[in-house]
Amino acid sequence: MPDTAAPTTPGLATALRLVRLAFHTGFLLLLAIATTRATLTHPTGWPPIAGALVLTAVYSTGALLRHTLHHRWRAMSWLAAVTAVWAALLTTSPDFAWLAFPLFFLHLHLLHGRHALTAVVVVTAVVVTAQGWRTGTWSIGMVLGPTIGAGVAVVITWGYAAIYAETQRRQALIDDLTRTRAELATTQHQAGVAAERERLAREIHDTLAQGLSSIVLLLRAAETALPADADKARTRITEAHRTAADNLDEARRFVRDLRPPSLSDAGLPQALQRLCTNTARETGTHCRLHTNGTPVALPSSYEVALLRAAQTSLSNVTRHAHASTTVVTLGYLDTEVTLDIYDDGTGFDPTTVRPAPDGTGYGLTGLRERITALGGSMAVETAPGDGTAVAIRLPLTPEEIR
Repeated sequence: MPDTAAPTTPGLATALRLVRLAFHTGFLLLLAIATTRATLTHPTGWPPIAGALVLTAVYSTGALLRHTLHHRWRAMSWLAAVTAVWAALLTTSPDFAWLAFPLFFLHLHLLHGRHALTAVVVVTAVVVTAQGWRTGTWSIGMVLGPTIGAGVAVVITWGYAAIYAETQRRQALIDDLTRTRAELATTQHQAGVAAERERLAREIHDTLAQGLSSIVLLLRAAETALPADADKARTRITEAHRTAADNLDEARRFVRDLRPPSLSDAGLPQALQRLCTNTARETGTHCRLHTNGTPVALPSSYEVALLRAAQTSLSNVTRHAHASTTVVTLGYLDTEVTLDIYDDGTGFDPTTVRPAPDGTGYGLTGLRERITALGGSMAVETAPGDGTAVAIRLPLTPEEIR
């Protein structure tokens, strides 16, 4: 059976190749049997053999060169030639009526709609007429046999067309799913990139930016102290050097996605105590740490988030609050771990805080995003002239406790 539509899937291509092979084999086998029977009953024997050879040549040409039959006029010419040679053979012997059944499939495959049905009716009429003319008699069986064969061929062909259409529809759905999955993967990748950018923004703000800010403050104090007190300036410069070295370590370890150096060397309470001590020494603000409850080992993400929260809050106190006292309270409760940072500074109006174009003002926003991502909550209580309290809560379940 020649191709009129190329398959689109490997499984379908294999199935169609097998169908074509079975069809061609069946056609040639029926032709051989009919030729043998016709030769035995024909007076000379040569006309059936000669016609069969011509039909074999014509049919085989189309079967072997099926790819050339994609052009409509070539396929129609080949089908007309096969049908004409078969009709001529039918005049020599009614045994060639057996070939009508595969011819039904050829017409139904190459023609469409009413043209295919008309061709099937014509072939059926030719078979019935030839049999009646050769035998000189008419019977119900002579009509029913070809008619039933034509009906079976039509039903099978329609069923095959329905299965083929369903297969194509399923393949289209699979292609859509594959394309959608690729688009989803791209979207997820873009979302991951955006989330990573947010994470980097928070890390840079909480580490390098704040450390460099401290360096600026220290060097500014050293600059003003140089003319009158060289020893004090030297102390400030030493502290600036130490802060810069700590931030350099922070950057290197951050690139390797490790814990902050202060957490690698000690636990969270010790890291917070060190942060308070450095804040008091560098700014003159009295900073105290209180720990409530029994400390437990927390996930690295919790410890990093809480330490960053303290760093951000104390940095804000240093730069904006003008506070004399800051209290950091770390609490280990049964169901949560808490961190509260209070200062007695000038306070502010939280509704007016917005990130500035130069990158400042991002601290509270980034801190809230970090805490929320861990399933926690953050509240800021402040008002102009009333100081500021930052309260952070992170859920603490057995899965979080190591």
